[in-house]
Amino acid sequence: MSYQSIDPHTGLLLQSHEHLGAPALEQALAAANGCFRDWKHTSFAERAAVLERAAGLLRERVDSLARLATQEMGKRFAEAQAEVLFSADILSWYAQRAAALLAPQPLAPLRGEAHLEFSPLGVLFCIEPWNFPYYQLARVAGPQLMAGNVLLVKHAANVPQCAEAFEQLLRDAGAPAGAYTNLRISYEQAEAVIDDARVRGVALTGSGGAGRAVAARAGRRLKPSSMELGGSDPFIVLDDADLDLVVPWAVWGRLYNAGQTCCAAKRFIVQHAVADEFIARLTRAFQAVQPGDPMDERTTLGPLSSEAALQQLLAQVAATVKGGATVLLGGQRIARPGWYMQPTILSGIAPGNPGYHEEFFGPVAAVYRVGTDDEAVALANDSPYGLGGSVWTRTLARGRRIASHVDAGMVFVNNLDWADATLPFGGIKESGYGHELGRLGIEAFVNTKMVHVGVLPAPG
Repeated sequence: MSYQSIDPHTGLLLQSHEHLGAPALEQALAAANGCFRDWKHTSFAERAAVLERAAGLLRERVDSLARLATQEMGKRFAEAQAEVLFSADILSWYAQRAAALLAPQPLAPLRGEAHLEFSPLGVLFCIEPWNFPYYQLARVAGPQLMAGNVLLVKHAANVPQCAEAFEQLLRDAGAPAGAYTNLRISYEQAEAVIDDARVRGVALTGSGGAGRAVAARAGRRLKPSSMELGGSDPFIVLDDADLDLVVPWAVWGRLYNAGQTCCAAKRFIVQHAVADEFIARLTRAFQAVQPGDPMDERTTLGPLSSEAALQQLLAQVAATVKGGATVLLGGQRIARPGWYMQPTILSGIAPGNPGYHEEFFGPVAAVYRVGTDDEAVALANDSPYGLGGSVWTRTLARGRRIASHVDAGMVFVNNLDWADATLPFGGIKESGYGHELGRLGIEAFVNTKMVHVGVLPAPG
């Protein structure tokens, strides 16, 4: 299958690109390997200059880049603009902090002196999804280029223009040939890249199936990998929560990016005392959503990314209802051109229902009623996923206590602030392993070397 750019708002084909041929792929691998030999010896200041220029270009080109994302994957234009600007912030954050983050760390051995030092691994292969076509790239490019690694990137097949635009801005920022290379390749070619001895690490953001296949292949070659594989995040509303604060966050957390976000709020676990009012308010807010052209500022819900994505979501809802769930709102395709789904609220999803352990990747909210704090935590943890979650309460000590008991890589109390380069992003269980962003993101693909210096007596 070729790389195709199709407008989700209209369903019209915009562009089509063929896969790279074998000679071009070999040339890209050789160029990356050659670039690494020089790039790893550049100073942090030299790398930072490139990343800061790239961040500046993202800010200068924010409207044109955002328009590409809107055209290719349907993101509302205002959301796309925010994504581009956050991507710039990520590059700047690492440009300004990488030297300190990777500075040698002293140790305290019994004898002599010792320290840890950090060095890049080499060529990394990154497989990235369509739902955040710039942010996903920035969160590997920022830390890994600053660490001294170089990147080969297979972006999603439905955002080829975004992929090319990001590569071009890094070239325009002065990145040397081979430092960052966009690869339009097939799954079979991707397997060959993972196997190639010149590739020293693999990062993937995508589905669980893709993660298991890629992690297994990297593991057979003893190559380190990181996997971000989606989630079914709990949104826990306690009986003392301020619903004036909670409901707008619930709407944003479920409908942002048309619900196509790995760490979106997906399972709303609400205590009995506030459940009726929460559901009524959430229903009214969902009913007020305005689907439409994602370039129109009046639109508050854009399309899903593809016809296949829409059909999969409709099938999930139908199977969940057949399994005993109740549709409180929506559940159908919107009768208009493009790939639009009604904002949907489901309740009564019991264990054994096919939707109980599934991720709904679109504007579908699952609502659960619980009594105690312990019941809320037990239900939150009764999931194969463990990416993120949130707790909503007026009692911060209570919120912190519950957050500590939720099985996830990231838990928020009274917020869902994903947009912070300082905060590491990653999950557990079937949500994957490893981290991007923050200190942990830049340490993901470096050699942590121990150096011990001392005058010791001769053994024996």
